Amino acid sequence: MDLDSLLSDVSAGHRLSEEEGLFLLSTRGRDIFKVCDTADMMREEKAGPAVTYVRNQNLHLSNICKNLCGFCAFGKNATDPGAFCDDDETIRRKALLAASRKVSEICLLSGVHPDFDTDRYVKIISVVKQAAPEIHIHAFSPDEVNHAATQSGITTSEVITAFRDAGLDTLQGTAAEILVDSVRGIMCPAKVSTKLWVKIIKEAHRLGVPSTATIMYGSCETPGDRIAHLSILRTIQDETGGFTELVPLSYLHRNTRLYLEGKAPAGATGREDILLVAVSRLFLDNFRNIQASWGKLGVKLGQLALLAGANDLGGTMFSDDVSAKAGAGDAEYLDPAEMERLAVDIGRVLSRRLTDYTLLDAQSPVHE
Repeated sequence: MDLDSLLSDVSAGHRLSEEEGLFLLSTRGRDIFKVCDTADMMREEKAGPAVTYVRNQNLHLSNICKNLCGFCAFGKNATDPGAFCDDDETIRRKALLAASRKVSEICLLSGVHPDFDTDRYVKIISVVKQAAPEIHIHAFSPDEVNHAATQSGITTSEVITAFRDAGLDTLQGTAAEILVDSVRGIMCPAKVSTKLWVKIIKEAHRLGVPSTATIMYGSCETPGDRIAHLSILRTIQDETGGFTELVPLSYLHRNTRLYLEGKAPAGATGREDILLVAVSRLFLDNFRNIQASWGKLGVKLGQLALLAGANDLGGTMFSDDVSAKAGAGDAEYLDPAEMERLAVDIGRVLSRRLTDYTLLDAQSPVHE
């Protein structure tokens, strides 16, 4: 397979096959920059010149989790030291703090608490909505939807409808990790299957609840598994158009059981990180937005990802306990002024956005 011919064909509108996507992921040497250059040109064509970000706040509700996945250093059993579960008043105070920081999005993050049912999730949404009625609520994975349905004896569609009616605006496309069941059996055996994850995401989109899409790469999967995952996302997007963005999440290995037990390497290399972003841009021809996850990559590699097909820096976050527990050193807050420095340094402009990628004024929000 000839790299130059393939990249020329992609630039002209050719849709990559899985075999071709895998070929691009295997690129080494100077050819890496050819792939990134083509991806960056496609980024400019699809998403324009702006580097975008959302002013958001992560709210960590509980680290008690039924899953205790091998790649995660955040989740705990209820009896473990350091286990916590916020009550309504604590959630309300966190939401008020988020509102005081002038965020436009609250992202609810939690372990999948074994005792939570649909009513509990609905109450959490309601508490946040009452405290911060104007703020977009981005919350809960397909695994949490399925858990709520099982606990409450109702369908997953009924759960999503209840969440939506309580004030949920977008669903998190997390708990995807790698959508290959043989891999899931190693890294997250207690989570929903690939088939069920796809079913729930499609239900959400059809019920008017958009979602992000994610891929967590660099653990025990192969490059072929990564392409299979992207292919599933592309097929869903063809059908529903409900994904707002792709968020590539590089596996942080340091404090995770998967790595400590020798079942996964020490995460992805820089080559793999950059190529995952670039190939995602080229392969996902029906996605407008691809994020450079600075909390996982670090800000310097995150900046380079913006030259390899990414157009978005994600959120200010204010805290990312999940990444921090896994060993990320700078995953708590990124000042928009620093985001602007990174964007200007590569010849781009920074623009604040809403969760749905509506662009706001590019100047005043940066210097709040």
